[in-house]
Amino acid sequence: MRVDELIANRTGPLFSVELWPPRSPAAEARLETALGELSRLRVDFASITYGAGGSTREHTHELVVRLRRDYGLLPVAHLVTAAHTREDLEAILERYTSQGIVNLLALRGDPPLESTGTLAPGELAHAIDLARLASEKYSMCVGVAAHPEGHPEAPGFEADMDRLAEKLEVADYAITQFFYTADRYARLRDALAKRGVDKPVLPGIMAPTSLSTLKRMAELSGASIPAGVASRLERYEDDPAGFQAEGTQIAIELCTDLLAMGVEGLHVFTMNQAATTVAIHEAVFGSQAG
Repeated sequence: MRVDELIANRTGPLFSVELWPPRSPAAEARLETALGELSRLRVDFASITYGAGGSTREHTHELVVRLRRDYGLLPVAHLVTAAHTREDLEAILERYTSQGIVNLLALRGDPPLESTGTLAPGELAHAIDLARLASEKYSMCVGVAAHPEGHPEAPGFEADMDRLAEKLEVADYAITQFFYTADRYARLRDALAKRGVDKPVLPGIMAPTSLSTLKRMAELSGASIPAGVASRLERYEDDPAGFQAEGTQIAIELCTDLLAMGVEGLHVFTMNQAATTVAIHEAVFGSQAG
């Protein structure tokens, strides 16, 4: 099943999640616990991240295959251009398609630390290049990333929306970076509509787990932390359980606002932790199981 087909044929909003490959035995155990919990929900698809510089290439592939085989989840494989040559990328795409994996999230990503940043002729410099390759040569369903507040490297929001519109001429849908007020999503949706783009854009939802992690991720992604959200979380800076509960509630309130706007679905960044994702699912969809 292709994600674009899921979106087109949905009878209600989709619910999808993002996971990442574990890097240690303890992380592996956490992931297995999370997968057991998530597999009992109505999860329409699960995307699997790709480590910086291609550092989780094999683990990503293994987890993508296992999701479908062992848990009955529809996997979406992340892949980045910055970590690989075109030959590498084609080999990875061949491997996925030979195993029936038809959904890809095409990203630029970060190059390996030893990279000079100089690309040889014919290499893929941008996510749109990978999206075109996966779509045209391998007939994959391709998603791309969207930044509700503009990519941190873009000269401005409007310029970034121009690039996103170009990517969505090739790709089938987009998933946003996290954000915390529905007006950010509305501005992105309106900007695309002005450019004649009507491809689906799924909002990315992240319940904050710690203030330091949130600030670091916001700085890297270009997302802002609204003053109201920050003040709510700062009250629980020394209370991990209270912080998680408040962060989950903030995410639930955002999901409620977005569903009222008619979004096609919700994509939750799980941080490989099931409890918060389960709480969000139950709050917005009830206790419906998969």
